[in-house]
Amino acid sequence: MAKRGRMQIVLIPGLMNDGWVWRHQVGPLSRVAPVRIACNDGCDSLAAMAARILREPGDRLWVAGHSMGGRVALETFAQAPGRIAGLALLDTGAHGPAGEAEAAGRLRLVDIARTQGLRAVARDWLPPMLGTAARRDAALIEGITTMLERCPAEIFARQQQALLSRENRMPLLPAIACPTLVATGNEDAWASPAQHAEMASGIPGATLAVIEGAGHMLPVEAPEALTRLLLDWLARGRDAEG
Repeated sequence: MAKRGRMQIVLIPGLMNDGWVWRHQVGPLSRVAPVRIACNDGCDSLAAMAARILREPGDRLWVAGHSMGGRVALETFAQAPGRIAGLALLDTGAHGPAGEAEAAGRLRLVDIARTQGLRAVARDWLPPMLGTAARRDAALIEGITTMLERCPAEIFARQQQALLSRENRMPLLPAIACPTLVATGNEDAWASPAQHAEMASGIPGATLAVIEGAGHMLPVEAPEALTRLLLDWLARGRDAEG
């Protein structure tokens, strides 16, 4: 457990994402502690993204990461376990490195981004990431697409490179001693419930949650359910500290 001190919540977006994806959670969580949205732009490794987060002040960091952000959250623990008071790993993974098929798919999307733009990437990438209900929500799809369009193609390429060069962090999981939430949607076809169950089983005392009817974009597909899970995660940690 991290030493007692000033508490801060850090929310880490996923691939191409920005603070928009966390907009439903920021208000409720800010009633508990100051909230900071991490920025992954400009980094081409997960370790560099984590190091940028850790350069900011804050003694007790409660770090929640979505998708790629979950992998960055694990990197913050690898680099500074004494500062991490809690981890929330959402729609993510810990395995690595990337295989040939995954690498080819990621590089194909980078090529689309450079030649056709991020809206074209969204048309290709987004539907399989969403649960059944979200695929019928035109306003949500447009909101996500608009967020993705804010990501320059070269920033997207750097983030994909970070994911392609990732380390296998499964061996790190047994060392995690802080309150940890592992959560996904039951319709997440990219980061499956089975994958999350495997991660949770490797982390002592981890809480596993699978939200019905949601896919990979948990913060915006099931915002109320995820916010409740995060508030419970924070409350359990504060209770454990006494």
